[in-house]
Amino acid sequence: MKIKAISSVAIASVVAATLLVGCDKKSDAISQAAQADKKAGLAVPGLAETKSIAEEAFIYGLPIVMNYAVMQEFCVDKNSGQYKGPFNHIANEARVFTYRDTAVVTPNSDTPYSMLWLDLRAEPMVISVPAVAKERYYSVQLTDGNAYNYGYIGSRATGSKAGDYLVAGPDWKGQPPAGIKQVFHSTTPFALSIFRTQLFNAEDMPNVVKVQAGYQAQPLSAFLKQPAPPAAPKLDFLPATTAGIKANFYAYLDAALQFVPLTSENQAIRAQLASIGIGPGKTFEFKELSLEHKAAVLLGMKAGDDKVDKYLASGIKNINGWKVGSVFGDGDFYNGDWLKRAAAAKGGIYGNDAVEAMYPMTRVDATGEPLDGSKHNYTLTFPAGQLPPVNAFWSVTMYDGKTQLLIKNPINRYLINSPMLPGMKPNADGSLTLYIQKDNPGSEKEANWLPAPNDTIYLVMRLYWPRMEAPSILPAGEGTWKPPGVVPAK
Repeated sequence: MKIKAISSVAIASVVAATLLVGCDKKSDAISQAAQADKKAGLAVPGLAETKSIAEEAFIYGLPIVMNYAVMQEFCVDKNSGQYKGPFNHIANEARVFTYRDTAVVTPNSDTPYSMLWLDLRAEPMVISVPAVAKERYYSVQLTDGNAYNYGYIGSRATGSKAGDYLVAGPDWKGQPPAGIKQVFHSTTPFALSIFRTQLFNAEDMPNVVKVQAGYQAQPLSAFLKQPAPPAAPKLDFLPATTAGIKANFYAYLDAALQFVPLTSENQAIRAQLASIGIGPGKTFEFKELSLEHKAAVLLGMKAGDDKVDKYLASGIKNINGWKVGSVFGDGDFYNGDWLKRAAAAKGGIYGNDAVEAMYPMTRVDATGEPLDGSKHNYTLTFPAGQLPPVNAFWSVTMYDGKTQLLIKNPINRYLINSPMLPGMKPNADGSLTLYIQKDNPGSEKEANWLPAPNDTIYLVMRLYWPRMEAPSILPAGEGTWKPPGVVPAK
């Protein structure tokens, strides 16, 4: 789902053609919006303003579009290759993610996932969790179509005891029934629940499966043993794929915004989008635009993408080459900062709040040079007594630098994490060195080997349930514990 930078050459070609030919269409989405604005006595955006609005639309819409495309692949299109199951059905994965999983960038390969896409239009859903051993971390992350994390169930948030929790859509006004421990409110009628269950080692998978079998989801009426309300109407979703986001961005945004209610928070940006023909019920076909409008929209889209990349590069604190910050949260956390929200999604959509997990990430070594497995071998050394400070567990995961996906490798190892420590080899002084390279470092070092691509590298460290007391990575970017830098091997 990563949005690649739009080719400057392609943009230049469109702009050049525009200067020669000029505007040749009057019925495209932008022209129609302009005609409507004129009739309503509103100012009509010029080309410069159209470019600016297209830029803001990209920044505001990126997480919404990414989420919409994932929803399509996971629970709408049965032929997507990534299909998990229908709405309101928990799909348990008795495995961790591998290089074959391509719908979500920077996927976690630490914890087997269970996925639940909620359709909350007809009535709320009740999520039930079993009692889970205290030593096994688990979490249920509740995230909605705005890419807001609107709540958590699990080891940190609600404890290890069994419980029933109610999840309601934006229009529900009812009262929680007896037996419900907590009520969570999604800002959109469709929402994703991500269950993560810690896996200690390959032999532990049957135990994870037992925990997963205890996860349940049912409509509120079924929970109360009452008749169900009328079903929500069947929808014909606009087909969307994560691979097609760049080419169809604004059309996908039209479709996705049907399921993002208008609020005081987004009213201003949505009015801007409408002024150039973007919004629910509209059809923004890029190929139908005039050359002038194509150029303005392409330039705006590229400017928005560049802003997101710049935020990821400089808007988060750099510590020994790692980007350390807090970019995931609920609506109050973002408070209308659409750029931060877009950067969070592009860096790795569906990331956790900082109190649930921290994600130091890097594409460079300790000196700022790009990580490239075709040019160097690298090491990452944690000094004695300075492993990542967590209440649950930590990991370092390898991704392809271009796609942000897991990489195929000869030992099927996508990460190194704290449950692997008993089988790893510390140094004589008690420190721990990870060997980050494309080739096997040999039998003496293989236990500490994190296979790298023969190309650019993207590394993500995960600290699940980070400690609050010192040493701690919290507050994000200001904590007393700092990740050590990656260095070229000597």
